[in-house]
Amino acid sequence: MKRPPSLRRPLIIYPLAVNFAILIVSFAIIVAVAIRFDSGGPYTDERIIPVIAGAIERDETGQLSVTITPELAELRAGTPQLWFLAEDDTGASVSYGPVPRHYSSLVGRLGDLSFAQLRDRKPPYALAAVARRHRTDIGELTILGHGALSDLNLIVFLASNVIVLPIFVLLALASLVVTPWIVRRSLAGIHRIAREAEAIDADTRGRYLSENHAPREIAPLVSAVNAALRRLDEGQERQKRFFGYAAHELRTPIAVLQSKVESSESEVTRALASDIQRLATLAEQLLDIQRMENHADRSRFDLAALIRGVVGDMAPLIIAGGQTIAVEGLEDAPCLGDPSAIERVVMNLVQNAARHGGRKIIVRVNASSFEIEDDGPGIPPEERERVFEPFHRLSPSVSGSGLGLTLVREVVARQSGRIDVLAAPGEGALVRVTLDEPRLGKAT
Repeated sequence: MKRPPSLRRPLIIYPLAVNFAILIVSFAIIVAVAIRFDSGGPYTDERIIPVIAGAIERDETGQLSVTITPELAELRAGTPQLWFLAEDDTGASVSYGPVPRHYSSLVGRLGDLSFAQLRDRKPPYALAAVARRHRTDIGELTILGHGALSDLNLIVFLASNVIVLPIFVLLALASLVVTPWIVRRSLAGIHRIAREAEAIDADTRGRYLSENHAPREIAPLVSAVNAALRRLDEGQERQKRFFGYAAHELRTPIAVLQSKVESSESEVTRALASDIQRLATLAEQLLDIQRMENHADRSRFDLAALIRGVVGDMAPLIIAGGQTIAVEGLEDAPCLGDPSAIERVVMNLVQNAARHGGRKIIVRVNASSFEIEDDGPGIPPEERERVFEPFHRLSPSVSGSGLGLTLVREVVARQSGRIDVLAAPGEGALVRVTLDEPRLGKAT
């Protein structure tokens, strides 16, 4: 099965790819424009200024002098055309090398400058010079010097690596981190709606998706889903009312028919009593479905007393059928649930044991659980789960609607309990129902 398309690619991958492409193009344009910005020639490398400043000293009379330090000697060896002019704030100055006459007018006024980069127009660029103020042990000095030349391309490349490249990296990292975060935050409403949708099932009617949390782009879809849920709720409600009305309407004619059959003098007519009883049972089961949907009463009750009451009401019919029934176990068994629902569970299970079991039925009460055991043929292990399926019978010849155990399991599940079909210690079947125990603080 083909996987559905993901929104991650159009919302995260594609924008990131576009951002990276824009950053790379912008970086290339900035470098190209900077390289083309000035084509006037090479610059004097300003790294000569600290070397020159370290070689200037002041004597006892306050005059400046040049000492050939190892650094200056190395600089001079690499740049034979080296020259410079240095001046302090008092006007004292010192020069080294063949200072061009073009700069002679700056002597005595060099201290007025702070920064300059000078170039001439033609090779060999002997007039190219750099001027900088530099703090030294003998005070502030303004140095104008000519040394090794550097092309603008190299300067721009270095500047790009030092300044532009870190900015590019920061923008790239920001895109990688911020873009997914923005997308996740934007889709948070969708994830919330998805969690709400997962909580909706057949037993939670009247619950819809939150349209307030839906992004504008998917709001029509959420509205359409809510409209569909409303239609389903309305259809389910109509179906429930139909079952309820049908069951109620069936009870009266069935009771009338049952009375006439029982009072009939014809053996053939009285033989229809069992079929009419099946109709009556089916009508009651339909009503049970409606009751389960409409009632959710949970209270404390005495399970032992409830079971004794049900068995007492059913005992005459069971004895009349040539069977026996007994109640064993506790005299007091507090439980939590719907007493009327549990009463129908006990009644259905006892009727099932009387119909399909042997001649002896035992109902045991154990704290918050009870068991119904018979000495009939039992239920094969492979059928112990299938007997709860709607309309399932162990054999085609078995009478009944096939809904009794299905309804029993549904009722027990709604009471937060469980039901298990086991083998009886001797022969026969054993059905065990476990319910909630009452806890302190639960409402009665």
